[in-house]
Amino acid sequence: MIIGCGGAGKSTLAKALHDITGLPLIHLDQLYWKPNWQETEKTAWETIVTEVATKPKWIIDGNYGGTMDIRLQEADTIIFLNRSTFRCLYRAMKRIIIHYGKTRPDMHPGCPEHFEWEFIHYILRYNLTRRPAILKKLEQLKGAKEVLIFRNDREVEAYLEALKVW
Repeated sequence: MIIGCGGAGKSTLAKALHDITGLPLIHLDQLYWKPNWQETEKTAWETIVTEVATKPKWIIDGNYGGTMDIRLQEADTIIFLNRSTFRCLYRAMKRIIIHYGKTRPDMHPGCPEHFEWEFIHYILRYNLTRRPAILKKLEQLKGAKEVLIFRNDREVEAYLEALKVW
């Protein structure tokens, strides 16, 4: 299970892990969004997440706090990309520019990349409003689950390299 702020690199890491391990890859954004950025209804969303999280093996990337506990319960490994606000904002803006008007591979068809102030605001506030609760929750899971917290690209690269050798 991979979580972190928008622009932290969740989908990129998920794809790299999939390439190394061959585990099924699930991008929550592909499941949540419908064409033209229409949201999935809450009850249906919880059902979808429960269905994918109770499969025997997977890599799931995405936050979606309302269903995080479902995934935390089923995951054996949780990776939190604990990145700086600046790094996340930079990567999100870069992604918007590169993919503007096109649908990214990790998104649902019919959801072209676009600029949205609400998303930028979410990134700017994430480390203040969401990160503390996530870190607290992850601290409580240590020992019961493998919890990995990566702060930079070097740590992610070292982890991926170790997996390749394993």
